[in-house]
Amino acid sequence: MATPADKVKQEHTLRKFKDNDSTHIPWAQQIFSADTSHKCPTYLLQTPPCQGSCPAGEDIRGWLDIVRGMEKPSGDMDWREYAFRRASDANPFPSVMGRVCPAPCEEGCNRNEVEDRVGINAVEQFIGDTALANGYSFAAGPDTGKKVAIIGGGPCGLSAAYQLRRMGHACTVFDDHEDLGGMMMYGIPGYRTPRDVLHGEMNRIINMGVETRLNTRVGRDVSLEALEKDFDAILFAIGAQNGRDLPIPHFKEASNCLSGIAFLEAFNRGHLKAVAGKVLVIGGGDTSIDVASVARRLGRVEGLSDAARVENVIASGKEQPLPANTKHISVDVTLLSRRPIADMTASQHEVDDATREGIEIIAAVDPLEIIMGDDGRAKALRVRELKRVNGKMEVVEGSEYDIEADIIVAAIGQTGRFDGMDGLANERGLIDADKNFQMPNKEGYFVAGDIVQPHLLTTVIGQASVVAESIDHYLKHQAQGKRPKVDVHHFDLLKKLQEAQLAPEKFQPEGDERTRGIDRGRRGTAEADFAIHNFEDRSAYSIVSADELFLGHFAYEPRHKRKEDVPDANEVLGHFEERVQALPEEKVVTEAGRCMSCGMCFECDNCIIYCPQDAVHKVKKDQHTTGRYVETDYTRCIGCHICADVCPTAYIKMGLGE
Repeated sequence: MATPADKVKQEHTLRKFKDNDSTHIPWAQQIFSADTSHKCPTYLLQTPPCQGSCPAGEDIRGWLDIVRGMEKPSGDMDWREYAFRRASDANPFPSVMGRVCPAPCEEGCNRNEVEDRVGINAVEQFIGDTALANGYSFAAGPDTGKKVAIIGGGPCGLSAAYQLRRMGHACTVFDDHEDLGGMMMYGIPGYRTPRDVLHGEMNRIINMGVETRLNTRVGRDVSLEALEKDFDAILFAIGAQNGRDLPIPHFKEASNCLSGIAFLEAFNRGHLKAVAGKVLVIGGGDTSIDVASVARRLGRVEGLSDAARVENVIASGKEQPLPANTKHISVDVTLLSRRPIADMTASQHEVDDATREGIEIIAAVDPLEIIMGDDGRAKALRVRELKRVNGKMEVVEGSEYDIEADIIVAAIGQTGRFDGMDGLANERGLIDADKNFQMPNKEGYFVAGDIVQPHLLTTVIGQASVVAESIDHYLKHQAQGKRPKVDVHHFDLLKKLQEAQLAPEKFQPEGDERTRGIDRGRRGTAEADFAIHNFEDRSAYSIVSADELFLGHFAYEPRHKRKEDVPDANEVLGHFEERVQALPEEKVVTEAGRCMSCGMCFECDNCIIYCPQDAVHKVKKDQHTTGRYVETDYTRCIGCHICADVCPTAYIKMGLGE
């Protein structure tokens, strides 16, 4: 008979302390207890939580270690370029992402347990801006003779083209806009992603030999059947270009009820230059805040002609006709959210910026109905209040009221456009995909990005890496295999040793007496140099938590914060300057130095200094590289575990012998 769950919790606990156990053991006694065991230290590579939290799977610890000067490039490559190569291995848009990514990596950073997170975005922006300034380029791999059609030139499609070109596959990107970029270009305002930066990073990919077909809609200008005939594989990275309507009466009927996606695209194309009256935005995510912030910057214009109304500008696809010397006036913008402000999906700093810019946020309300005017346009939105009860939002009876508005914008979700692509959409208006981003029951069809599930830019960039590998396996007629539990771009010690010309000797399993330990008295393989000794790579399935670290090693050091040019309510009208101000190089290097290098040795010498047996020592200078700094003489080691206790990064574990 199975043990009841409540009994299991009582009898088997992972609690570190018992009730009333509040006396702290002195550090000297806790760390330097000289007990011994059969276990000896081994060097254990794990994934840091910043990388584990990054949807793109960037080797964040790696490029931070390069910037801080711990990991050195081989040959005469400059460290700035080396950091860029490491960062762009996963993400070809470091300059853009360093500006706009909401940085889940920083939320996961173990440094939060000391004083404050590492400013990862600030360092990434520096890496990306430096690469653009110095003209660093990408190189394509040897030509394989295979061709891939990529439908959609947004962050997912371009990232996939980048990864596939590195593998040597030819790529043609089809996009129905006049420019590439997708949501980076048409969904995010230019004061968040400067267009020179965006074009610079996109052109670097195109210059790898990526062919582009702009103003070309697959299903209208070219058929899927033609792509199947001309290409070896097809990737659908079409994004989710349609905004979801509010599911309330009269929303579809009212011409001035719009989608946030359409509103932002009209602005980013340069068509929308002003609004009129009061603007009401429904959402709670980053897109809704972008809509509200753009409206505050544009301001309103009195007496707009019918053709100049926002809804008609969006419908026509033409530039808004405004009279000469038009005066822009501050516009009232209100953002509604079904959730309390603390639970909105938008990043907290975006919510704070919106409030500073004069956007009114009304939280915990539920839209009920569009109130129509005699002219067939919406004149108000009827809402009711909500309250949290037992973790759920419930209606407050009798709380209905109307909010007047001249423009109502819904930013509550997205779906795809499937004109000419019959049979691909699922019931949610997206496309189904398996774990390898293959389309079920569609030979040679792959799909990734927002069209699978709308999320962050960094998420679709990460999916691009996975789908590129899947396409590569497909083109080579290889099995897809199982993705690792921690599916990121891992640091590879063997690759690093090869780069530093320290690769182990080639192993010959047949007839090598060293494997039996009888070669001139050698002790088994311990002194052989055909293997990486005392080392285990768990990065594919293990993420380092803060409780594994020796946090007492790290001194208090405040974060170096970037300045942000966020206007207040009186300054926001007409304010389109870039918000994020880059850190200078000196502060970037110092900020990178705050990284605790979780799961990787950063050469602090604690294990050497505190070993009572002198069993731990540095490797010879000509054998040293990142991840290969110390080794253990097991004839001296007594298993006292002091080295593991004082290791700040959890790189040492008492595991050898288990």
